[in-house]
Amino acid sequence: MESGLNPFKIAQHELDKAAVRLGLDPATHEFLRWPMREYHCTLPIKMDDGSTKIFKAFRVQYNTARGPAKGGIRWHPDETIDTVRALAAWMTWKTAVVDIPLGGGKGGIVCNPKEMSDGEKERLARAYVRAIADVLGVDKDVPAPDVYTNPQIMAWMMDEYETIVRSHHPGVITGKPLSIGGSPGRFDATARGGIYVLREAAKVEGISLQGKTMAIQGFGNAGQFAALLGEKLLGLKLVAVSDSKGGIYNPKGLRIKDLIEHKKLYGTVASYSDGEQITNDELLSLDVAVLFPAALENVITENNADNVKARIICELANGPTTPDADSILFDKGIIVLPDFLANAGGVTVSYFEQVQNTYNFYWEEKEVHWRLDETMKRAFRAVKEMSVKEKVNMREAAYLVSVARVAEACKLRGWV
Repeated sequence: MESGLNPFKIAQHELDKAAVRLGLDPATHEFLRWPMREYHCTLPIKMDDGSTKIFKAFRVQYNTARGPAKGGIRWHPDETIDTVRALAAWMTWKTAVVDIPLGGGKGGIVCNPKEMSDGEKERLARAYVRAIADVLGVDKDVPAPDVYTNPQIMAWMMDEYETIVRSHHPGVITGKPLSIGGSPGRFDATARGGIYVLREAAKVEGISLQGKTMAIQGFGNAGQFAALLGEKLLGLKLVAVSDSKGGIYNPKGLRIKDLIEHKKLYGTVASYSDGEQITNDELLSLDVAVLFPAALENVITENNADNVKARIICELANGPTTPDADSILFDKGIIVLPDFLANAGGVTVSYFEQVQNTYNFYWEEKEVHWRLDETMKRAFRAVKEMSVKEKVNMREAAYLVSVARVAEACKLRGWV
């Protein structure tokens, strides 16, 4: 993250703008600026070498007016409480913008999973659940995977929770392996939802994407599936991709499956031979039809936004564009599909997983895809209509839609 950029202050700034335009009363505005609850934990973990290491962990339940808190768990060496607060806020707006009956939450552990064994990861996962089990539950707070967590870690967490409560509650954690209650279609849901939103935006703007170019900054789960689905569903051609160690560019096109295999083998795409090596900043300034920021927050700032040449930015990462950069991009006529709309496919299919767990009846993958498509189309239409009505960019419009829905729920409950 760029020095001096506090993600929670950015989240509050965006909320403040929406609150003014919506005419929220002071009490409602102030209530929505802060998490309703947050938990700080200190986790002592026995490491493989016999030593004990202390890990700091967080869980934030930002707002539960529309339903139980929902949000992923991030494992990252640079994790901070303000990052978790911001992401919990964005999850609140994300569940509201796609109109599913959930609130917003987020969790984080300050750790470097790349330096940990599977045994150490399991002990950390179970310790985290033991620390916050009282505030978890299908009617309270439902975690999911996020940065550097995965279905196996979710399986350990679900098992630990069920061990504590001594009964089966598969819906308490989503993003699980299929064999223990995961949903078909969950693994690519974040990218697939973004592709559906991108498709709708291109239709409205009269832009043909067939044969056009795309660049992806961040080649984890979301970035890899964005490449595959962008090519398969929209006919886009991948010309550049990057990760934390660097990137690769080939204007003739990159072989996506080969890149994915290379990433698995070597841990980076930077050493891929079929192209020219580029930096992350150079990727962001390429002249492409679609740019997918799919890494971490605050990568497009006022310092580099003027260099961006993409026609459409589809944000699969959380908070990749700062408010100052947003203004620059809007003035340049670049269409920005904001994070909590574009990447809401993940939480939407997580909600589907909860529903299937509750009924103990599971849908086929094609039904999950159809339901996701319908949800993302409705969400895009609501945001686009608000954008046209209020003459604001898509991010501000998404805030207006979602904040209005959360504020209404708070008022109907008599909280404010």
